Amino acid sequence: MNDRYDAGAAGHGADQYELVGYDEYGRPVYRQVPPQQQTQQPYDGYAQQGYGYDPYATGGQQAQQYDPYGADTGQQPQTPSYDPYGTGTHPQQHTGGHAAQYDPYGRTATSGQQPRVAEQTAYIPHQAGPVEEPVTQERGDRDYRTEQFAFVEEPDQDSEDVIDWLKFTENRTERREEAKRRARARVVALVVVLALAAAGGVGYLWYAGKLPGLTSSDDKKDTATPAGAQKRDVIVVHLHNTKKGGTSTALLVDNTTTKQGTTVLLPNALALSGDDGSTTTLAKSVDDDGSSGTRDEIDTVLGTEIQGTWRLDTPYLQNLVDLIGNIEVDTNANVPDPEAKSKGTAPLVRKGKGQTLSGKSAVAYATYQASGEAQNAQLERFGQVMQAVLRKLTSDAQGATTTVQTLGMIIEPPLTDKDLGAFLAKLADLAKGGDYKTALLPVQTDGTLSAQASASVVKDVLGGTAKSPDKDAAIRVSVRNASGVKDNTGKARVVLLNGGFSFQDGGSGSTEATSEVVYADAADKDDATEVAKTLGLPAGAVSKGDVSGNADVSVVLGQDYAPSSS
Repeated sequence: MNDRYDAGAAGHGADQYELVGYDEYGRPVYRQVPPQQQTQQPYDGYAQQGYGYDPYATGGQQAQQYDPYGADTGQQPQTPSYDPYGTGTHPQQHTGGHAAQYDPYGRTATSGQQPRVAEQTAYIPHQAGPVEEPVTQERGDRDYRTEQFAFVEEPDQDSEDVIDWLKFTENRTERREEAKRRARARVVALVVVLALAAAGGVGYLWYAGKLPGLTSSDDKKDTATPAGAQKRDVIVVHLHNTKKGGTSTALLVDNTTTKQGTTVLLPNALALSGDDGSTTTLAKSVDDDGSSGTRDEIDTVLGTEIQGTWRLDTPYLQNLVDLIGNIEVDTNANVPDPEAKSKGTAPLVRKGKGQTLSGKSAVAYATYQASGEAQNAQLERFGQVMQAVLRKLTSDAQGATTTVQTLGMIIEPPLTDKDLGAFLAKLADLAKGGDYKTALLPVQTDGTLSAQASASVVKDVLGGTAKSPDKDAAIRVSVRNASGVKDNTGKARVVLLNGGFSFQDGGSGSTEATSEVVYADAADKDDATEVAKTLGLPAGAVSKGDVSGNADVSVVLGQDYAPSSS
């Protein structure tokens, strides 16, 4: 029975081992040292010649000696080796006179140098094999110390990067939320503005009486601002017919409160009160009292405040239409050419819608009064021409002023060409936008104004109050000179005024042999008789009939009239 290797065995013929580390249980681990690393052979005093000397041998016979270290030159019986881990025994073999190397793991070594296996480890033969113990018990016996552990901390830079990223994502999220809130706020503000604009538009239509289905003709007259409190700019324009004589008068009104423009046509028969308290007509006032006197008289009758007078002679009207480039009018009559020599000549202005009128045709149409027509028919044509001119005139104040200055008209104070240009430009803007109309002032046969008939114009358009001359004032006498003597008109005027009557010039006409004094109402018969007596006419000249204009008594001076007898 072989004994286990002891520590001394490692220093002789046995294999060499070296410490390479510790296993998982804390025990030392050795490995076999290759033969080439053995730099010194162990000394063997008994094996110098291969055969040991046996002093007890007889007969000089050499005998094989036992080599306790396994160095044998001859063959010897196989001796089982001890396996410290119980893997079994391995016979030792002799090849070529050398003993086989011992492999503690049961592998037979070959002659020569063995290859080095780095991962192979071995235990010292005299050590006992590993004992399997419970893992929990082994770990419980271990003594862990603080220095055996290493604590790894996050780098500060990485932490700052993470914090910066979180701040970036948080800021971007906040910006997105803020952008959404702003977008919602804009949408809400836009909806509110649109709602207010819609409500304001509906309110304006209701206020202006233009909302369909909710207003009547009577309701349209009512406005938030009373008619008398509305601000208006008013200019009176007199169209003088330089060829045929006579005038046509209109008021140009700019209501700056309601943004409405209007041309108010004033009939020539409108009764006015003169400076001396006498009654006269609009036509006579223009001829006798001039622009300033007529303007004041109109203000008294209509309760208006006229800022200026525009005298427009027919040649200037013609130049104005030609300067702005013709006008378009829906004409209501065929107007003959006043310069035509034969009756079969084509009319200068044809009746129809959208007729283009030059300066000459515009003047002819504005002053045209057919035979048997009332003066109001001609006045309405003048109003059509004025509105068409305003539609075509520029809305620029400077441009309109230049147009006025180009005409070369004489502007009566206090009106200036700049004031007139700016005023016409405002009316032109209203006319282009459809906020312009033409209205005829209703006048009764005697020239007075009915409160009910004139309310729609005097009150609503002009913002005034009708104040016709008192009927109890001086008797109004209209005189037409048919005696053939021009001076008889002036002489009759003086006589009547001295007699306390109001004089109205009825013009002149073809001569008549007999003078006439006519009254319309039976109540005026006595007044007519008094007029005849004042003029020196016989009582038989007085009769009932039609009275011209707004006069109380109408007189026709015939050839029998003798001023010296009055």
